[in-house]
Amino acid sequence: MGSRLRVFLTPEQDKTLFHLRTADVPQKVKDRAEVIRLSAHGWYVEKIAAHFHWTAQTVREVLHRWEHLGLEGLWEKPGRGGKSRWAEADMVFLEKCLEQEPRTYNSVQLEVLNG
Repeated sequence: MGSRLRVFLTPEQDKTLFHLRTADVPQKVKDRAEVIRLSAHGWYVEKIAAHFHWTAQTVREVLHRWEHLGLEGLWEKPGRGGKSRWAEADMVFLEKCLEQEPRTYNSVQLEVLNG
């Protein structure tokens, strides 16, 4: 069994992570900041994982990213996640449709209109 994984924060780091809770940032960033604060306050990895309904490995990854990257490690790297399937021309077409008839459209209706 490995040694216990725990981070230590300066008062400034703790304050910064605390303020991320109410900042206009993605929820994942807020959760990661809270994971780091809980670790610094003495919570074990397994307890943090149970609290967030995450795996212990996910918590460890967050803590390691904090140790190696600091605050930058809380955000997703560019290029992660699903890519947009909408081209600029699609958005222009949709905006034109909404200007002519403001309503909701599904993908089938837009395909018929765009023909």
